[in-house]
Amino acid sequence: MKRKFDLVMNDDLAQDAIAYALQGNWEKALLTNKKIVDKAHDDVDALNRLARAYAELGNVSKAREAVEKVLKIDQFNKIAQKSLERWKGLKNGEAISSGPTSPQAFLEEPGKTKIVELMHLGSAETIAEINAGDEVIHDCHAHRVSIETRAGKYVGRLADDLSARIRKLVQFGYEYKMFLKSVDKNEIKVFIRETKRPAKLSDMPSFPAEKLNYISFTPPELVQDDRPDLGDGSSSEE
Repeated sequence: MKRKFDLVMNDDLAQDAIAYALQGNWEKALLTNKKIVDKAHDDVDALNRLARAYAELGNVSKAREAVEKVLKIDQFNKIAQKSLERWKGLKNGEAISSGPTSPQAFLEEPGKTKIVELMHLGSAETIAEINAGDEVIHDCHAHRVSIETRAGKYVGRLADDLSARIRKLVQFGYEYKMFLKSVDKNEIKVFIRETKRPAKLSDMPSFPAEKLNYISFTPPELVQDDRPDLGDGSSSEE
């Protein structure tokens, strides 16, 4: 009966720990996961969450210690393996900075959201500091759109066709929020969400579902459309 009670309590604590992490409250996430680990030393999920909380707070040595415990229990644990790999470039006292991210941020909406893989990734040191769920910013240059951390560190850039479309849309008044969908040393994916669309272009989605190839029966000289030709950026769509 006591073991059953402990399992239920640990489940409740786990939900609290996840909620604190989503809110970016790493101090409470740390304390909550420690409570679970104190009672269940082999709870690899709690140990991984504990490691993440330590890393977020800048205690890299404790973070590594926690994931090493995970790997002693489960040597093939992917989360622990990736964490150790990504934290190689971090020194104690260097926190990985992640903002609070709601799960609703990743809800997909046709025409308004898109998941893309970044090109020309940034330094290993920068990649070690970022995590899935982090909000990033986009910097529109003359011929490309760069993705950076909120601290201004370069992460990667969008493909040329999508960069061209985003740059033009931003000029016409569209606005976007972007979050890291997945992070690996060799691959980073970004979730892009349209947050504002100008009224005069209300029927023009940021990300068309597909490119239609057809022959129009209306002579081009009779068609009047002052909307911008943006392309569809389809080659970068997941």
